[in-house]
Amino acid sequence: MFAEQAPPRITQLGMIAAMTRTMIVAVLLASLASVAPLQGQRPVISVTPDTPFKLATFEAAGKVRVGLVLGARVVDIESAQAMIVQEIALRGAPAMPRDMRTLIENYADLAPSLYRIANYFSATKLDAPFVFDVTKVAIKAPIKYPYNLLAAAANYKLHAGEMFPPGSPQQKAANEADQDKEDPVFFAKSPRSCIIDPDESYTITPGRNIDWEGELAIIIGKPAFNVAEAQAHDHVFGYSIMYDLSDRGGTGRRPQTGMFNGPNWFAGKSGDRAAPFGPFIVPKEFVKDPTSFHIVTKVNGVVKQDGDTKNFIWDEAHMIRYLTSILTLYPGDVISSGTPDGVGAGRKPPEFLKPGDVVTIDIDGIGTLRTPMKKQ
Repeated sequence: MFAEQAPPRITQLGMIAAMTRTMIVAVLLASLASVAPLQGQRPVISVTPDTPFKLATFEAAGKVRVGLVLGARVVDIESAQAMIVQEIALRGAPAMPRDMRTLIENYADLAPSLYRIANYFSATKLDAPFVFDVTKVAIKAPIKYPYNLLAAAANYKLHAGEMFPPGSPQQKAANEADQDKEDPVFFAKSPRSCIIDPDESYTITPGRNIDWEGELAIIIGKPAFNVAEAQAHDHVFGYSIMYDLSDRGGTGRRPQTGMFNGPNWFAGKSGDRAAPFGPFIVPKEFVKDPTSFHIVTKVNGVVKQDGDTKNFIWDEAHMIRYLTSILTLYPGDVISSGTPDGVGAGRKPPEFLKPGDVVTIDIDGIGTLRTPMKKQ
């Protein structure tokens, strides 16, 4: 008797299934091999900053995550690290933190792993449950919350000039300001009370004159006290966007006490929710020229401010030297570096925001911070 043979259709299905499994394995191996050559049976993925990325805090699927932004995708770094560690049998790799300030505090140890994640995901379009379309997640303020949020006043000559009467001593002082002979003026905003997320609305109180001020945010990377100008950039982690939302006065408040001359900076600058922040942080190693960021602020799509940080009166080094001569800056702290000319209060006649307006602040290489205005 001859042995019974399997029906031809079953044999063909088995062969197809085997071929499919082989093709899947080959695709996975090819995607890993495209990142770097194989070492034995394990892929080697570069841990150098070959792939530029931004960092974000975002919410997806009910979970707040720290994300690595690559073009239109944002990758949950905690899950990505776990996957790569398993795939290449990596030992001793650090776990990724779940908040941005902790990441910044430990960046020296975490950076190689972040570079590895960026290099891996730039070379593959892996469809993983922890990779999201950046336009379909809720982007949060990148740091919730820094210890310090310090903002520079009148750090562009043209802005200082528009805020003081022509020919006044203040305008003369602005035109003659010298970063090597004079110190800047700073004020503080409460991080916990003032910072709000990108796209989060600000409520305008009736009778108040609310202005726009788009600013570069400098993020501190390591503890800094009594830092010399030559070492200032060493203490910078990266850059983001801050909206120094300003109350220029109006009705509904008691007058300021007569003991003090000049504006009430606390009332004008430290209002609740008056520091929209984000959307992303760009680590400094991916910034070609940290002395020049192009800033454009629009209201309802109309350009109101168009400036460049190369026109600072006090540059990054002078600001950090001054601030750290007064207090210690910590990882994740934010310096809001001042606004260019074109604010509403400097226009003739003055212009202020109203419910329904939308303020957008765009900085080349970082992104766009959007803040809608709404009625109380």
